[in-house]
This record gives sequence, structure tokens and C-alpha cells, in this order.
Amino acid sequence: MEQNRAGVIIAEVGSVHDGSFGNAMKLIEVAAANGADIVKFQTHIAEAETLKNAPMPPYFSVEPRFEYFKRTAFTQEQWKQLKSHAEERGVGFMSSPFANEAVDLLEEIGVTAYKIASGEVTNIPLLEHVANTGKPVYLSSGMSNWEELDSAVSVLLSGGPLTVLQCTSSYPCPPEQVGLNVLEEMRDRYGLPIGFSDHTLGHAAGIAAAARGATAIEKHITFSRAMYGSDAANSMEPEEFKVFVQALRDTWTMATSEIDKNDIEKYREMKKIFQKSIVAAKKIYAGEVLEYGAIAFKKPGNGIPASRYREVIGREAKRPLAVDDTISFEDLI
Repeated sequence: MEQNRAGVIIAEVGSVHDGSFGNAMKLIEVAAANGADIVKFQTHIAEAETLKNAPMPPYFSVEPRFEYFKRTAFTQEQWKQLKSHAEERGVGFMSSPFANEAVDLLEEIGVTAYKIASGEVTNIPLLEHVANTGKPVYLSSGMSNWEELDSAVSVLLSGGPLTVLQCTSSYPCPPEQVGLNVLEEMRDRYGLPIGFSDHTLGHAAGIAAAARGATAIEKHITFSRAMYGSDAANSMEPEEFKVFVQALRDTWTMATSEIDKNDIEKYREMKKIFQKSIVAAKKIYAGEVLEYGAIAFKKPGNGIPASRYREVIGREAKRPLAVDDTISFEDLI
């Protein structure tokens, strides 16, 4: 699951597949083809994680949660095939478990990392179960305060490598609620890699987070925002995701590539083209003492640089100069 790049991009499939195994397989292909490093699902076992009368979230209230989780679940064999399909296409496979039984299932298929969803941050038994696997964990923070996050981090630190993600549990998340300031607070508070789980509709938040030090960016992906389900409307379509991935790669390259501002040798010839030299602004006679009005500053920069004009003012012309003649120090007494 480790990446050789400056950051890792997670394509969140979630439940966009709507229970279709074929859609799930194809979404893996789409994520891989458009630059994702990891494809992430959600592993729901309805009987293990929710009561039948549990309320529905406001952004998806057309189908009871228990029935939705039941209908969209995959078998262990299907999960195994999904993982293999991802690995065959060169992307990591990760899922969010919502019950200990889901962790057991994911361990059976050999999942290499876990994502802790926002609603599970206070589910300490689940966190302990995940930590006991020793696998890398990405911890979302959407609905949690610092006290709850501190507790979750303390549990998960006993397991594998941990990355803490800033996330706002608003669908879609407006710009003023993104909370980029929390990224630095998380890094200072925990001394751990930080990331960003992006619930906005555009590109800006993820790119800004990458520029501010997020080394993992998670973004929902879908075939079309018109698809049925809880996540599709707030996801990126394939071509958008491709552009987003390239922008993130470029941002990480810029953030991790240093330049020496004094190393300008490569601009030697360009400077001659674009910078200014001191030239005669009028006809100048031999023996004439040059005043400011007698000189001008024009391209190319192959003569006395404009920055040295004070070394020319008050000097006597050694020879006559026509308008626009480039002045050299050899022309002056």
C-alpha cells in the first residue's frame, strides 16, 4: 500500500456500485485508469451494525438503512474477487468496516489497509479490533471533536501506521466548512501523517489540502452523479477525477521540489533578450557629459545593464553616439 510518490490518492467507491458486483468491478477499472493509487469500498454487514429501525441520514432518506446495507452487500467470495481485480490493475484495495464482523471478513480476504469512517471514531471496540490487525489505517475525523479523536488515535497507535484525515461530514461540503486549518492542528497535535477526505464538489479543496501538507487525499468517484444511492450525487465523474489526480500530482511536485533562487545560470541567454541595456536617447557628441535625459533603457540586455545607470551619468562621451546606439564603458571617459 505504500506509495513512492509524495502523496496517495484514494478513490472512494463507497456504495456507489449500489449492490451491483459488475458496477463495483468496473468502478475499480475506472479508478485505476484515471490515476488512483487506492480504491476504497465500504463493508457493511447489516445485522452486525444497525438496528432495523435506525434513522436514515438527511442526504439519503429514500431507503431504510438496514435494507440498503442488506441489498448492497457482497459475499466474501465477491470481496475476494474485488480485491484481486484491484491488484491486477495496480491499485491498492481498502475498505471501511462498520462492525467487528466486517473486520473479520476483510482479514479473511487479506485486505492490506483500513479506513475508519467518521461515524466509527467513537466505536472503540471496532478500533481495537482494527488495531490488532497491525495494518495501516486511515482515520477520518468528520463528526468528531478533539477529545474523541485523541481517544481514537491512542487506540490505533497500538496497531499499524496511522494517517489522520481532516473531513467535514457535510454532503456536499461548502468551501467555508472545509477546515484546512485543522490539517496543521492535527499534524502538530499527533505528529502523524495527515490527509484530507474531500466531500466538496470541486477540485479546489483537495488541491489546497495537498499544498498544506496532506499526504493522502480521498475523493468519491462515480460513473455519473445521476446514479442512485447515497454517494453518487457528491462524487466526481471519471474525466473530472482524472484532471483532479493530475492537479494533485502537480501540487505535490511543487510542494516538495525546492529551487535555488540564486541559480540563474540557465537564464543567461534569456536575460539578454528580455532585460534592458543603456542606449543613447539622443545624438551625443564626443566630449559631452551625459545627463539622465541623454540615455534610455532598451532591449536587448547585451550592454551596460539598466541597473548601473548611475555609473554612466556624469561621464564624458569618448566618441559620438547616434540615437539608440548601445553605450559601453569603452565609450566613456
